[in-house]
Amino acid sequence: VNQQDLDPDSTTDVEDVTDAEEELIKKCEEMWKDMEECQNKLSLVGTETLTDSNAQLSLLIMQVKCLTAELSQWQKETPEMIPLNEEVLVTLGKEEFQKLRHDLELVLSTIKSKNEKLKEDLEREQKWLDEQQQILESLNVVHSELKQQVVTFSESRVFNELKTKMRDIKEYKEKLLVTLGEFLEDHFPLPDRSVKKKKKNTQESMAQLITLHEILEILLNRLFDVPHDPYVKISDSFWPPYIELLLRNGIALRHPEDPTRIRLEAFHQ
Repeated sequence: VNQQDLDPDSTTDVEDVTDAEEELIKKCEEMWKDMEECQNKLSLVGTETLTDSNAQLSLLIMQVKCLTAELSQWQKETPEMIPLNEEVLVTLGKEEFQKLRHDLELVLSTIKSKNEKLKEDLEREQKWLDEQQQILESLNVVHSELKQQVVTFSESRVFNELKTKMRDIKEYKEKLLVTLGEFLEDHFPLPDRSVKKKKKNTQESMAQLITLHEILEILLNRLFDVPHDPYVKISDSFWPPYIELLLRNGIALRHPEDPTRIRLEAFHQ
């Protein structure tokens, strides 16, 4: 039997060691709760969505630094206790450090998995960037090819082309006028002079009548020469049946206030 076991004071020492152990465990549990709160805060910060990969990497580095600093602080901590039994203290310290090591390994594993996820995101973004650059290069090549295919027209060439078009239009206009004149002369001639007239003045005015072609030409010239006032006074030389024909078919319009004036319908507008 050891003398320590027989000594009454040894019982008091054992009780003191038990109390010190319980106090150490209590402090460790409180510190462990504080560490868990810090870890939860860090995990919440780490779940924030960041668009920039460098910012995410910086955030993870900051978390590692915080955990490293916390580990260093834990290592520097010295529990306030009376070291009565070195073996008990060593055993408790080993258990706590094993728990802390296990928790830190979990944190390290989490950080590594996040780093892997960030690497995958970075590779995917880099691949997308490479594809966009290839598309841009292809578009630049197409643009340069199209730019080389553009034909530069000189001013003289453009002027000659316009001159040729105007000449063709004038020739086509002359043909249309000739064709229209022939059509009007064939189908709308002047009234027959052999028609019986009741009055002599009617026969005299009949010699002054103009053809439908001439009436249309007067109306057309008036329309283009004086567009703000295209109305023409109906004179005695206008044969009334021709005027009625133009009005009924919508070719000419009568003045809304003066029925003795007519104008040509603006078909070109």
